[in-house]
Amino acid sequence: MPIYAYQARTLEGKLTKGKVETETEKDALIELKQVGLLVFKIKKLNPILYSDINIGRLIKNKDFVIFLRQFSTLVNAGISLVDTTEILAEQSNSKALRNGLTEVRAHIQEGESLSRALERYPKLFPELLVSMINAGEASGRLDEILERMATYYEKQHQLKQKIMTAMTYPIVIGTLALLITMFLLAFIVPIFTDMFLSFDQEIPPYTQFVVNVSDFMQQFWWLFIIMISLTVIIIKGLVKRERFAYLFDHIHLKLPIFGMFIQKATLARMSQTLSSLLNSSIPILEALEITEHVVRNRVVKEVLKESRMALEEGESLTKPMKEHWVFPKLVTQMIAVGEATGSIDAMLKKVSDFYEQELEEASDKLKSLIEPVLIIFLAFIVGSIVLSVVIPMFNLFENI
Repeated sequence: MPIYAYQARTLEGKLTKGKVETETEKDALIELKQVGLLVFKIKKLNPILYSDINIGRLIKNKDFVIFLRQFSTLVNAGISLVDTTEILAEQSNSKALRNGLTEVRAHIQEGESLSRALERYPKLFPELLVSMINAGEASGRLDEILERMATYYEKQHQLKQKIMTAMTYPIVIGTLALLITMFLLAFIVPIFTDMFLSFDQEIPPYTQFVVNVSDFMQQFWWLFIIMISLTVIIIKGLVKRERFAYLFDHIHLKLPIFGMFIQKATLARMSQTLSSLLNSSIPILEALEITEHVVRNRVVKEVLKESRMALEEGESLTKPMKEHWVFPKLVTQMIAVGEATGSIDAMLKKVSDFYEQELEEASDKLKSLIEPVLIIFLAFIVGSIVLSVVIPMFNLFENI
């Protein structure tokens, strides 16, 4: 959608400027007039050059967590929203966040609420945060909501860090094994092959197989690059289709060792989000819908959608959950107790705390289990190639 830069005056005569995203220049003028601005200059911007101002890129989780904690601290200190957004814009290390907060400040000055101003930038400020701030504004508990959201996103950031830590090690070792294997096959094996041929030495079948693989890799190395690139492109294309995306998420949950880890992380994120929304007086149907967008795994998302529909029809929230394997009995029982006692938010908080602890322990166990397995795997790959070179060398020494 086109972006227009404008210069205008408020009804009080104060000069202001900013940017607005609308279909046409006429729509931009109408929108600005509705918020009480008298536009005297407007210009269409290049959407590619100014995409960062329109918040086309997400900010880092760490920057967002720091921003939210600072936001909460300043609001709790009694500083106005206009001054708070200005201070945070000046201090932010993220260009996208800095530009976004500058725009938000301009909208607040024009009389918009904080939630409405943030809602204009969905790629920067998540729907969950906007909904919670809207609830805080309506109830007069904005400072409390911001504090809760800062804590929530800090926990989410810690959760992501645990997942990344657990997943990084096997990826690094796997990549290292692949690179070492390719190096040995492309550069080391040919050297020894030439040496064996120069001595008219008969090459054992196993060594011959490795030599054939080495020759194939040297001649058709470009084929590997094409295959990897095509695989990545195909997977990305399939993931965009809902049916295949659901299948991939299902496979992730069924992976040996990693599947249980992903399941616990997803359930921790879901229960923590839903608990925070309900605790902030967000209606349960709306809270479930927002949680569906927050939870990335489509298997869990689909069950949440079914639970929301069941609730709309007057049935129990836990009915679809009990019928699906992805939700353990512990989760459904805790939520059922919450439904019966009217304290679903408290029960979900306990579920979230439980799975966070489980995730911590699972992360440590995963690292301790994977480390020796990957080292053995790496030793096997490298050792197999080295052995293919050593065997004919022994035969060569015996003949000499």
